[in-house]
Amino acid sequence: MSIHPTAIIEDGVQLGAGCVVQAHAIIRRHTVLGDGVVVHPFAVVGGDPQYLKFDPATVSGVRIGAGTVIREHVTINRSIHAGKNTIVGARCFFMANSHAGHDCILADDVVLANNVMLAGHVEVGSFTFVGGGAGVHQFVRIGEGVMVGGLTRLTKDVAPFLMVAERDEVPGFNVVGLKRRCFGREVIRELKECFRDVFAAGDPRKAAAARLGAGVASAEARRFLEFFGAGKRGFARPATGLKNESIE
Repeated sequence: MSIHPTAIIEDGVQLGAGCVVQAHAIIRRHTVLGDGVVVHPFAVVGGDPQYLKFDPATVSGVRIGAGTVIREHVTINRSIHAGKNTIVGARCFFMANSHAGHDCILADDVVLANNVMLAGHVEVGSFTFVGGGAGVHQFVRIGEGVMVGGLTRLTKDVAPFLMVAERDEVPGFNVVGLKRRCFGREVIRELKECFRDVFAAGDPRKAAAARLGAGVASAEARRFLEFFGAGKRGFARPATGLKNESIE
């Protein structure tokens, strides 16, 4: 463990083995850092939520998974609810000036590029990349393996394995990301079939439920379809029809 001069670590913080807290970083009370977490200068982990009705006496915190890197000027706010936590998974990478609001839940291997803004209660699935300057509305869910373009404005949920850009516009699948995770050709083909089935109809929830009822072969297709069974904000979808993309 390494704590540099001028770092501030408040009472009640738990630091895992091999953590590095660099100069001028601030770790607020009730924060838990897993093994090997690195916090760079001027980051604030566990700060009070930006919520006008919040009572600062509330006992809540932030939990950061092992191996996560938090770069300069990052802010990760604690939960607004007593006994609850904002949660960041393992091996995540917060680039400079990115922000995760209160009660966000980030799975493992998530990357937030510079200046990303996650509002409160946002959920982000594993292996998702959020491009620089993107803004995400509160309560939005982003599925696993999503590629969010820089400066994107998200107000709706984004299903797993998709690309999304501009304002809630889905150009297609994150095929590069799927191949990097060694998804097979048949899995990618089935995902694309499910994609077309879900978005060709008027109601993605009903279409996804119908396709699930008909049966799917891969666990990845099942996760894609099951995503549409929850959420509060509707779904990002293709802007101008569906493309029959090559998987080559």
